[in-house]
Amino acid sequence: MSEIIAIVPGTFDPVTNGHLDIIKRAKRIFDHIIVAVAVNAGKTPLFSFDERVELTRGVVESDSELEGVTVEGVKGLLIDFAKKKRAKVIVRGLRAVSDFEYELQMAFMNRRLNEEIEMIYLMPYIKYSFLSSSIIKDVYLNGGDISNFVPELVIEAMNKKIGRRNVQ
Repeated sequence: MSEIIAIVPGTFDPVTNGHLDIIKRAKRIFDHIIVAVAVNAGKTPLFSFDERVELTRGVVESDSELEGVTVEGVKGLLIDFAKKKRAKVIVRGLRAVSDFEYELQMAFMNRRLNEEIEMIYLMPYIKYSFLSSSIIKDVYLNGGDISNFVPELVIEAMNKKIGRRNVQ
């Protein structure tokens, strides 16, 4: 039996503990995980593509629970990347009903493009159900403490990229 390769995609701007939770849970299910840091034309990221790839790679490599997980940057269609990597599964997290409509549309499109690759959705633990990169950036930019929501490497990168804000 061949190994089952799964891809966990995202823009990871920045990677959060919620992302890491989904990656760790996928790692328990599949033989090999590729974290795919993607370009999303609909978003204006804080970190450049290369910065997001390197930051995500650094976070993954520093976490002993993620040994063997690889991180790659993806430009172009995720479904083409999955086929090139011989992945059989794309794993996504679903936090709320608001995520469902977008994910459903993407799943239908991906199935039309390549029906051999399955989409699997994992629900986050409740402590991560509200967490998004956008919220992390907003809290950080307004002087809030994000240390319970992201790895220390992310805080260091944000401090370096935009400096610490003290909002009254």
